Amino acid sequence: MTEVIARQRGRRERPPIDHRGAPLLEGILAYQRGGIIPFSTPGHKLGIGADDELRETFGERAFRSDIPLGGGVGDTHFGGEALRVAEAMAADAWGADRSFFLLNGSTAGNHAFMLATVRPGDKVIVARDLHKSLLVALILTGAVPVYLAPRLHPELNVGLGISVEEVAAALEIHPDAKLIVLVSPSYCGVASDLDGIAAVAHARGIPVYVDEAWGPHFPFHPALPRSAMASAVDGAVTSIHKVLGGLTQAAILNVRAELVSPDRLRTTVGMVQTTSPSVLVLASIDAARRQMALHGETLLERTIALAADARRRLQKLPGVGVLDADQLGIADFDLTKLVIDVDGLGITGYQAEDALRNRFGVGPEMSDLIGLVCLITIADTEASIERLVDAFATLSREHGYVGNRRAGHRSSGAAVAAAELAMSPREAFFSASCPIPLTQASGEISTELVIPYPPGIPVLAPGEVITDEKVAYLGEGVAHGMYVSGPEDPKLRTIRVVV
Repeated sequence: MTEVIARQRGRRERPPIDHRGAPLLEGILAYQRGGIIPFSTPGHKLGIGADDELRETFGERAFRSDIPLGGGVGDTHFGGEALRVAEAMAADAWGADRSFFLLNGSTAGNHAFMLATVRPGDKVIVARDLHKSLLVALILTGAVPVYLAPRLHPELNVGLGISVEEVAAALEIHPDAKLIVLVSPSYCGVASDLDGIAAVAHARGIPVYVDEAWGPHFPFHPALPRSAMASAVDGAVTSIHKVLGGLTQAAILNVRAELVSPDRLRTTVGMVQTTSPSVLVLASIDAARRQMALHGETLLERTIALAADARRRLQKLPGVGVLDADQLGIADFDLTKLVIDVDGLGITGYQAEDALRNRFGVGPEMSDLIGLVCLITIADTEASIERLVDAFATLSREHGYVGNRRAGHRSSGAAVAAAELAMSPREAFFSASCPIPLTQASGEISTELVIPYPPGIPVLAPGEVITDEKVAYLGEGVAHGMYVSGPEDPKLRTIRVVV
């Protein structure tokens, strides 16, 4: 397994690391064996003070493992030996010079990296399909974005990533840019040419940062797209909890040291992290690293096969469409992700999700106006795939094929394309503003983040001029049950704009 990982990364040779250990998990077990009576946080004290039903639901072992990082595992909050060794092992597994364990998911990594690398007023070339947390990082830092909209498939309205040529052209126009920020893979599983983009940027001495939240599994199987670290980018955040075995909020920030200071990153990671870290979450990162370093290729081989079987069977159902690399005309695609269109059945993705959950006991990752996303992970089995396919087969029989796809309503497509930027996100966010009806907002400058969730990609960003297309998309989405994060009025009857 180690040879496969090293070959895919093309990383520098370094002394081999024995990945059989898990120092944070081992520290929890040692603490439990020690029989310590705590006079410290957390207040439930090994579950003794927890609500009875909560303790029964979570289990005694979970509470006995919820101990302080400092005074429990390690000797300080984020400076103990167990955490240092665990992060070094993660850096080896993901091919980084330095890795930082994160709480609060990839959000914390996005904030920390931006705070470490740009200053107020700096230009940042950034993909417009950025996650909410990257947009917030622009507000926090005061950096000025130069948005690059992903190329769209002309029929399927799926982003095809950012090309090397687009980045090179942006650098010709903005040679003073301080950072390039990309999202790869996209929410639909499309990966950009990170090797080519890194080469173009590094020729100008500009670092590249990648939100790789949806690609923590990429380094561990050769059939998956090359990982960000294998492509020589300078920093990447990846979410262990999304498709691997970590607990919710578990993530890692990986960095190369040539153009970015790991010491400054350590400072900014500390700024955005809680001072009461959950050892449960940190230990789950440690254990997930061990699992993937030792068994990742075998686990993912089975996962990819299950996803291929599900995709093949779903594509045969009348009225159901499932995206694949051939349809999109691309080579780099996450084979474990199922992007399923159901508008050919005459229903929305929201209606399909409601049926899947409440009738069939199947829980998709997300839904939008035309379809759903389902994740196939190392946890899936033939039985879980059978249940998923059977549920869609029933919907197909009940509704039948009624018409063509309305791909223009895909939540990760044209709706998130950049509009005219009238001022920086920070300037707009802190500007004097007033609410006006959304239906009357075209031509105004938004002061709010308007983000259908999931996938968490802003349709409106502070500082952008609101367009007729975005008003229409949001209006229809909310009318059909879209959940929107960010705006003061969650029903979007009004939107705050610059006075």
